[in-house]
Amino acid sequence: MTQKFIDHTVPLIRAVVIHPERTGAGADDSSRLASERLEEAAGLARALDLDVRAEEIVNLRRITPATLFGSGKVEELAALVRAAEAEAVVIDDDLTPVQQRNLENALDAKVIDRTGLILEIFGRRARTKEGRLQVELARLDYEKSRLVRTWTHLERQRGGTGSTGGPGETQIELDRRLIADRIVKLKVELDEVRRTRGLHRKARKKVPFPTVALVGYTNAGKSTLFNRLTGSDVVAKDLLFATLDTTQRTIRLPQGRPAIVADTVGFISDLPHELVESFRATLEEVGEADLILHVRDIASPDSAAQAKDVEAVLKQIPTPEGKTRRMLEVWNKIDLLDPETREAVLGQAERLRAQGKAVAVSAWTGEGIEPLRQTIADLIDDDPETELILLPSQGEALAWLYENGRVTGRETDAEGRTHLVVRLHPAALGRFERQFG
Repeated sequence: MTQKFIDHTVPLIRAVVIHPERTGAGADDSSRLASERLEEAAGLARALDLDVRAEEIVNLRRITPATLFGSGKVEELAALVRAAEAEAVVIDDDLTPVQQRNLENALDAKVIDRTGLILEIFGRRARTKEGRLQVELARLDYEKSRLVRTWTHLERQRGGTGSTGGPGETQIELDRRLIADRIVKLKVELDEVRRTRGLHRKARKKVPFPTVALVGYTNAGKSTLFNRLTGSDVVAKDLLFATLDTTQRTIRLPQGRPAIVADTVGFISDLPHELVESFRATLEEVGEADLILHVRDIASPDSAAQAKDVEAVLKQIPTPEGKTRRMLEVWNKIDLLDPETREAVLGQAERLRAQGKAVAVSAWTGEGIEPLRQTIADLIDDDPETELILLPSQGEALAWLYENGRVTGRETDAEGRTHLVVRLHPAALGRFERQFG
């Protein structure tokens, strides 16, 4: 059992963070270290503005149905909670409603499990209407089985008719019905969001810019990289789940090729299934992308395990029929590596970059960004080449080609005509011929 106390002076809600390390028959097959998982859970708690007073790893050989932990361990945890003067206890595992209620009674503190913690963070961070709808739906899916814990007036009976419930309908029955009605309404609204997104995608296909989606473990540096690539000022903090709402910008790749880049919500191990389902409308943008940039915190000792967690979520995102998913790993935060490790990482990344598989960068300092931009251009530049000849008077047509395609060759002959080799999507070539032919 590992334990450490942390001294804080900020007057926030005092909390204890517990990571149950399953070591028996139900052991987690993850390669991640228990210490890293505890640190992540504490980071999630701090992201919710909790004052983490103590952190502990508890080896869990056998699951106790009523409280998750055995009675002796529950008594030890109660003593720890009292010593830390904690008002809340974060359990880095999924709890049943009964376990959550029993632990609250035994520990005399508010108890929140991993799923509840992540949902709380998402609820605070969502800014767009779509994001708020998705988080509310996920929260209701989670809470509908937990009314036994969340309501203190469950034994009351409520009579009446109509929306207030029939004679003898208990408060819990009414609450469940209200939640079910709200879930139905939210799903209708999110279906409308999906429909609108579909229309936007169709509109973008008429101006066929390739799309690039940034994905990665939360706090891997996606938003910092997004800002570096696009010159934007999206919120980028050293904080878990700093970004929830998808942001899109148009960038210029080498030789003038435009592309749309989307920053997406961060992934995390054991991402609650309620969130995966609720954020499906957003994650569809990843499935539709021409190229996925998998941003990894290469300086993290947990980088390989985090990558597996991201890949597990990506498998749940459908790819349109006939579309091949292309992915490029971006090994971020090389500025945090020690000299020896850095040299090894850069050497390996350079070999993989030649294969279009990985690029090493520091989004913070800008190192490696230009090779990344060139690699992106190489991977998405599969439009056919077209040879065109423009007259000196066709300056507008020349500007259009630079705006909508990629000029790979240009010469001017003795008569002033411009000979071009341009990579253009067939739809874009058709538009050019109609407009300037």
